[in-house]
Amino acid sequence: MTLNWEGLDLSILGPACVAGLVVLSTHVPLGKQVLSRGIIFIDLAIAQIAGLGVILAQYLGIDEHGLGVQVAAAAAALAGAGLLSWTDRRWPEYQEPLIGTLFALAATGGLLLLADNPQGGEHLKDLLVGQILWVSYAQLIPAAVLSAALLVFMWLRGGKLAGLLFYALFALAITASVQLVGVYLVFASLIVPALATAGMRGRGRLAAAYAIGAAGYILGLGLSAVLDLPSGAMIVWTLAGCALLAQAIPAVRRSHPAHETEQAVFDAAS
Repeated sequence: MTLNWEGLDLSILGPACVAGLVVLSTHVPLGKQVLSRGIIFIDLAIAQIAGLGVILAQYLGIDEHGLGVQVAAAAAALAGAGLLSWTDRRWPEYQEPLIGTLFALAATGGLLLLADNPQGGEHLKDLLVGQILWVSYAQLIPAAVLSAALLVFMWLRGGKLAGLLFYALFALAITASVQLVGVYLVFASLIVPALATAGMRGRGRLAAAYAIGAAGYILGLGLSAVLDLPSGAMIVWTLAGCALLAQAIPAVRRSHPAHETEQAVFDAAS
């Protein structure tokens, strides 16, 4: 395989790196909440619903680069969030399978809308894997402003989000990121750093999760440029790789308090 060192062009990789940091800014703290709630696939479902909003807007002839598509994506994501908030109150014990069902409906709904579109396969690929290398600084401004506003709101709430408030904020964060990096990277950005640092507590966990996420994006973008491979897919793999490497650090891989308690009970019984 020929290495393309000329691919390390900061004019292209720079905006892509910033896009990754913007996505991580909200997805790392939200990923921690997703894990604690045990609704791992909510990000896939909401991202897919936001994507369905984008596909529907394009199906109706709305300019794919205009404000209408953004509004459609946000409206679809908020509608999905409202539905999941209601099911969480009505059937909390079935929330995870309901989330999976909603994801399947949104995904297949997109396929149905793209069935007669000769460019449908390409549109679907862009939605899933994203086009992070083609992001410009101008495109990042609205996402960065929204992410900053969401972070301030989470800070004012002390990270305490519940019910419809959690789902609505989650939907807005996903809407801001899915068109930048795609569905797969949205999921990886939420879950992988949070899962890698699940054994940590306090502010150190957040810092470690951000570090893992940033390293994954930077390494993935660099490797994809040099190896001439799809950036979104490569970043998913480098995020997972950085998460695994982080387990070599004792402070990161230490046992979950629940596991420590179980071990203490076992030792006492022995």
